[in-house]
Amino acid sequence: MLNRRSLRIKVMQNLFALQQCKDANYELCLENIAEAFLPDLNSMEVQDKPALNAQKKKATKLFETAFANHETSVDHEDVKVKKVVNDCFLFYTKQSKKDTDFFRKNLVSEVERIYDQYIEVLNLVPVFAELAAADKKVSHKNFVSNLWIKGLVESEALRKDALKLGRHWQDKADRVKVWFRDVVRQENEYLNYLDKKSPSLDDQKKFVNHLYKKVVLGKTVINDFFEEEVLRWAEDKDIVKGMVEKTIKSYDPEANTPLTLHTLSINWDDDKQFIENLYDTSAGLDVKYKDLIANNTRNWEVDRLPLTDRVILEMAIAELLIFPNIPVKVSMNEYIELAKNYSTPKSRQFINGILDVIAKDLKDTGTMKKSGRGLIDNK
Repeated sequence: MLNRRSLRIKVMQNLFALQQCKDANYELCLENIAEAFLPDLNSMEVQDKPALNAQKKKATKLFETAFANHETSVDHEDVKVKKVVNDCFLFYTKQSKKDTDFFRKNLVSEVERIYDQYIEVLNLVPVFAELAAADKKVSHKNFVSNLWIKGLVESEALRKDALKLGRHWQDKADRVKVWFRDVVRQENEYLNYLDKKSPSLDDQKKFVNHLYKKVVLGKTVINDFFEEEVLRWAEDKDIVKGMVEKTIKSYDPEANTPLTLHTLSINWDDDKQFIENLYDTSAGLDVKYKDLIANNTRNWEVDRLPLTDRVILEMAIAELLIFPNIPVKVSMNEYIELAKNYSTPKSRQFINGILDVIAKDLKDTGTMKKSGRGLIDNK
């Protein structure tokens, strides 16, 4: 099931991708400026190459300086230079807005697709059970009659969601047959389970957990498939694994009730609002807060910081500003952990030191307002 840390990771990933797009847009602007002052080879007039080169240098410098000062237009006595630079600003603004909107939408759909992955993973074992039942060479009685597997096979909710979401494996039948033959049937725990005379309920439950944890989501070609198919599988896998484990744990085959599928979130509306607000505020963070980062990086220019560190710091400031009920210490610890897991070896200590100073500054100036649980200060 989703937790706030996994949601922060999703926001961080999309903000990272957004900044890469913005950097690419900036480089495209510089390329557009260079192309605008190339000699016109189709012109009948003699081209003044030194003059064009001088205009290009002026336009490039003008654009770079204005961009660094967070300006969105320029004025200049050279009409062509002015037009080329302002056209670049229009291009950058339009394209960056398009990218920002895309990653905002992508953020939500990426999170929602984790449920699809859960259904796909959960539905794989029932497909294996069908192949086992059809195998005439070996008796798979213990596997097919396993009460947890029967619960999965008989789950109408799982069948409906698998069909609705296209996670039914019907279009990958040959691949699944190979997995069953070369991975499942060759697995020692699987063979040992088949040899048991009368598996107890505990044996059956342990076997199903093992099948998902070590075979489907372990170091096998099955897990390799998910890594290739799912862009963020490294992070999504733990969430999916947790949902599968809870599904198996909560099912009681003796209660004569259907197996219950687990939801992605206890309250998706709240979680969705959390990630959208965090993304929007971080993506559009006011210049004064970015300057706050720059002013506290000592011997570093903010543009020379690792991109991951910049994104983490901007997210942390955004969270401190817009979520009054989240304690300062909680927010800081979360972003220090993100730095530890996703940035450079020295980033954790670096982020910790910067956030300490920034949080104090926001508190002292009254910019950061906390209420409820958020009143707990950072001690």
